[in-house]
Order: sequence, then C-alpha cells, then structure tokens
Amino acid sequence: MIHYILQVLFFQLLFLLVYDLFLKKETFFNYNRLYLLVTPLLAFIIPWLRLEFLVEAVPDSARLVIPKALINEPDVYTQQLPLLIINAEGGWTPNWWLITYLGGLLVSLGFFAFRFLHLKKLAQIGNQSYENGLRIIIVPGSKLAYTFFNSIYLGEDLDENEKKQILSHELVHVKQKHSYDLLFFEMLKILFWFNPLVYIYQSRIAGVHEFIADSEAVKTFTKKTYFEQLLNTAFNTKDISFTNQFFNQSLIKKRIVMLQKHKSSRLSTFKFLLLIPAMLFMLTYVACSENKNPDIVEEEMSLTDKISDLEATLESKENLTEEERQQLIGLIHKGFQPEKPPTDQKRSVEVETEAVPFAVLDKAPAFKSCEQLDISERKKCTTKEISNFVSANFNTGLGKEFGLTGINRIVVRFMIDKSGNVKDIKARAPLPQLEEEAERVISQLPQFNPGEVNGKPVNVMYSLPIAFKTE
Repeated sequence: MIHYILQVLFFQLLFLLVYDLFLKKETFFNYNRLYLLVTPLLAFIIPWLRLEFLVEAVPDSARLVIPKALINEPDVYTQQLPLLIINAEGGWTPNWWLITYLGGLLVSLGFFAFRFLHLKKLAQIGNQSYENGLRIIIVPGSKLAYTFFNSIYLGEDLDENEKKQILSHELVHVKQKHSYDLLFFEMLKILFWFNPLVYIYQSRIAGVHEFIADSEAVKTFTKKTYFEQLLNTAFNTKDISFTNQFFNQSLIKKRIVMLQKHKSSRLSTFKFLLLIPAMLFMLTYVACSENKNPDIVEEEMSLTDKISDLEATLESKENLTEEERQQLIGLIHKGFQPEKPPTDQKRSVEVETEAVPFAVLDKAPAFKSCEQLDISERKKCTTKEISNFVSANFNTGLGKEFGLTGINRIVVRFMIDKSGNVKDIKARAPLPQLEEEAERVISQLPQFNPGEVNGKPVNVMYSLPIAFKTE
C-alpha cells in the first residue's frame, strides 16, 4: 500500500510539473480544466496497469529490479509450506497508522462541515431572491462575492454597477458547473488529507475557473472597466475553498495578466501532447518495476512459485526412467544455482547427500491419516495437518509474556527422515524464546509415512514460515 501511495504521489507531481512548465500560461482554459480533472485520477489508475509489451521493449539492464541479495532464492531440497499465522494472546495493540489516518480524516471532514455550515448561515441571514433559476443571496454588511452551485452570494455593500458586473462573471461559474470541480477536489482533500498535491490541484483549477469566467465577462464589459472594478473594490471574502470567489486577492493579479494576454496560437495546443510521453514513462516505470510486496504472506508465496512449477512438470510425466529423472534434477540445479559458490561448501554437499529435491519424489511424506489419498490430495492433507498441529500446540502466551507487538516472523526447518521421524530441527526468529518454542512444537509432530523415490524411503526437508501476530 505504501508503495502504491508513493507511486500516486510521484505521478501526480509529474503531471503538475508538466502543467506548470508548459500549460499554465496558455489561454486554452477549458483544456487546462480538463487536464487538471483527469490527471489526478490517472495517477490512481496507472500503478495498476502493467503492460507486458513495455517490459519486452525495455532492455534487462535498464529495468528497475530488487538486488538479488534482498531476494531469497528457493531451495530445491526444501518443501516450502504455506505461511502459518498464529494469533498470540495479549493486550490490544493499536494500529497507529490507521488511527493517524482516521484522525486526519475526521479533522478534514470537520473543516469541510464548518465551512459548509458557514454558507448555510449566510443563506439564513441574507435576503434571498430567484432569477432565471438562480438563487441570489444578499449578505448584509459585507462586500463578499462567490458562487456555490446555483447560489450566488453578494455583499449588500456592493453598488449596483459592481453587482451587475459580478453577476455576469458568477453566472459563468454556474453555467459551467465549476462547483462540481471544486467539490471533487474537496472530497480528495478529505480522503487524502496527507497529500499536499491535492491542495495544489484545487488551487490551480480554481484559477482556471476565474480565467474562464473573466474571458466571458469581458465580452459584456470593457476590459478597462473590469480591471478597475477588480482593483478598487474592497473585499472581506471568507476563505471557502469549494466556492468560486470573485474577490480572491491572490488571483486578481494573475487574472488581470491573463486577460491582457493574446490568445494562444493553435500550435500551442500541441503542448498537450506532452501528456503522451509523460504517461508512457509512467507506464514503463510500472511495467519494469519488479514490485516485491514486503508483506510476509506474499514474500513466502514468492519463494515457492518456481518449485511448484517444477513439481507440476514432474507430476505430469509418468514412468520416468532413472536417466530422465537425473536429467531433470540437473536442470533444477542449473536453474537455481547461485552466481557464487556457497561459502560453506561442506554443508552444501552434506545437504545434497542427506535429502532429495522435493520435486522428484514419487511419494511425499504423509500423515498417517492422509496416506490413502492420491498424490496431490495427500500433499494438501499433510500440509493442513502440520499447520493444524502447530497452531494447536504453539504457546500463544509468549506474546503477552515478552511484551511482543505486531508480527514476529519465525522460520523453522526440519527433516522427515527415511523412518518418518522429524529430525534436524532449526528455527530462526527475533527472540530465542520463539525459536525454542517453534523447535519444541515441531519435535512433537507424530511419525510420518516417509517420502519415496523409486520405492525407496528418502529424507525430505521442510520449511515452515510462521507469522506470530500480537494485536
């Protein structure tokens, strides 16, 4: 999730840079409006689009990959069991990330509600009239001027000429439904209150709205009269981000400058084509990024993918000769051999002589109750029985006893030997106590029916990942 959010922020930033550098000063206001509405949504969608033809078009050397040192290569001699999640006993551990997000969400929602109630209050104290489907609210004792959907708020202290000019401007906001744009970004600000780019987007589109309304209003009034009105009218407008404000001090200078500009040439519309290489870059980035999710479940699943493919290949072939079997074993070794020889060469040879690759077994080790099932069902049954046994016998009180929080990862390896007994148990965990408990539980597993190759019992290695979860 964090990786996805970072991608969205990066893509929105890139879209904004394209707008500020190449499009903001152009007079294609409606195109700019569309650009500012569409691009933040594209930033949410693009991370989900992984186009394979882009992967093939990019050389391997240019792809963004995780260094091999950070990725555990699967051990062909060890059967990777599915991740087992054990919920520990203990006190409730708050999810501070979620609490922080919800806290920010509530604060943002509170600000929105406060501003909305302020508008309702102005409507209640003002004198209302209706004209051509518009609600015009005259607010006593002020010179404010802004629009919210079909309601136009005007200060009572504005003279008739000012009101007439402002109404022609605000009417454009109403007809082009600019309030929907601002409300859209207001919702994004509530949901993604931590994203500063949403605030920038809203500011940019509010400016575009004013440019659009100004360009229409000066068709009725002379530019000189319009400029004078903008500069000379005193104002006390409240800062309500989801309304179109006529007297927005930070925008007045930009509005005057934009009104004095000549219309952009048609050739300038080609600047919008910059969106194409920008999106192509984003899609290529997504396609060529090997996004390894740090979540424990996906990490453990990724370790078994290659071995599972090899198992399926071997299980689909019947009556393999010994020569064919050895050739396949050789291919397995070649496919998973590390770039550098292991530092402990003695241990590597020792493992190979003690155990056989799980993929070449005729029969996998099985619980006594699973022995009569067919090959695939026996494997599933045994895996389930191991998980159930460990879950039932693991001391879940360790979380409370040692004050553990969150997820503590345990990996325990063990061998089922030629007699079906569990041996060579080794565990890795953040705490020695967790290692000892994992080894204790695995040592109590009942005797198995051993694995077989060519009718002879063999040693088989297993690895069981455990997520000890305290919350």
